[in-house]
Amino acid sequence: MPTSETGPSVPDRIPPDGATGSAGAGTGTTSRPAARVPIDRKRQPSGDEARERAMRAAISVIAEKGTAALRMSDIAARAGMSTGHILYHFGKKDRLLLEVLAWSQADLWTRFQQAADQAVSPAEKLDLFVRFYLPSHQGDERYALWTQVLAQRHDEAGRRILTELLDGWDERLEAILREGRELGHFADVELPEFTIRAVAMLSGLSEDVMFGRSRWQHTSPHAFALSALERELRPTGRSRGRTS
Repeated sequence: MPTSETGPSVPDRIPPDGATGSAGAGTGTTSRPAARVPIDRKRQPSGDEARERAMRAAISVIAEKGTAALRMSDIAARAGMSTGHILYHFGKKDRLLLEVLAWSQADLWTRFQQAADQAVSPAEKLDLFVRFYLPSHQGDERYALWTQVLAQRHDEAGRRILTELLDGWDERLEAILREGRELGHFADVELPEFTIRAVAMLSGLSEDVMFGRSRWQHTSPHAFALSALERELRPTGRSRGRTS
């Protein structure tokens, strides 16, 4: 990640149980089950290609089956790989969930940063933040993964990873708010307090979307959330060119 706005980085692998280390819901893929790829054991993918294929298969299977019924063989079949290959990449099931979530967030944050780098104003970055935070539809696989993983019991290392991933969203939003405040585009809000309220609102809206509340069938949750944030951030009685 090229700038401080991107928050903490995510390691290539989650450390094994007991090890120390650190890690780190938007646009998602459709919830329709992916076609299973026939396994060719003579041409098993390796390295980054295999890892990415396994990660995407795991996200799809977790969203479809949930964590309780999840089997490594299901992921292997979806990815067109052997079960042994999946075990090599992930090991234990609880570590699989954390690693897939960390990979998913790193991928999402990379795409968010690429879009934010093209934005011409803090208002555009705020729009992007809301768009990437909210699930894109009821079956959003990335947000379903978050829900499944947060519902699990985790050891201290797992809780640390999840905390840093959650903090990554707060840090990105605070960076956007700080930039807008310093340029005079946003009101002089108290950053930590506003961030907590904003993320809590977005989380609540996300749960509504994933549940399929009828209120969002004809109303955009993205437009609703962005309008609510912009009302609070609209500067009053100050020059737009003033910095704090």
